[in-house]
Amino acid sequence: MTDSIKIPVYREEKKTFEYDLEAMLGKETLDIFNLDATLLAQKITSPLKINVGDKTPLFHLPNAVGDIISIENLLKQGPVVITFYRGNWCPYCNLVLNAYQRILPEIKTLGANLIAISPQNPVSSLYMQAKHDLGYEVLSDAENTIAKLFTTIIKSETEIINEAKKLGIDFYDFYDFYDHNSKEIPVPAVFIINKNGTVVFAKCENGDYRLRVEPQDILDALLNIAE
Repeated sequence: MTDSIKIPVYREEKKTFEYDLEAMLGKETLDIFNLDATLLAQKITSPLKINVGDKTPLFHLPNAVGDIISIENLLKQGPVVITFYRGNWCPYCNLVLNAYQRILPEIKTLGANLIAISPQNPVSSLYMQAKHDLGYEVLSDAENTIAKLFTTIIKSETEIINEAKKLGIDFYDFYDFYDHNSKEIPVPAVFIINKNGTVVFAKCENGDYRLRVEPQDILDALLNIAE
């Protein structure tokens, strides 16, 4: 791998981010979001729908400019890393997708492709891609048709939605983010599929959306494939 690239540590960046977030929102508001994440973690303890050794569901989805991306075609090139995220309104999604961008050269060196999938429409996907200058595909999975084959689908509690609206964020304004009104989002998760279509890595941090798969975990799994 490229020695000059510093591998980001998500948990450290999260700690710094949350310190700044509390200063911006106030502890009372942040506590509401933290409680939501904690309750989801207690409620959702086994979110993955497929695991290591399973065959991946085959799918094709539109990317940020409407082109159709096929998992089958990607697998012909090598392993595929799939990350499911909630939306570009989610600060933790922004944080982790940015971290994954910074290890993209390493992922490519190991012969793999990375794709990110959310239920957002292509316009929102394009915004996310441009915002962080992402060099990997950001795909739109309307109504979580594909996500539900991989991970658990949830709805946020009304109190959390209302608190977000006070901050000027409407989670489910489908005119801004989604092309549907299901009000459902995936539990974030990461999967790695080898060239044979077999899942060799499957991980998520239960229902707590603040916790994400570390970039180093992804690289370690890809190294194991390469050996």
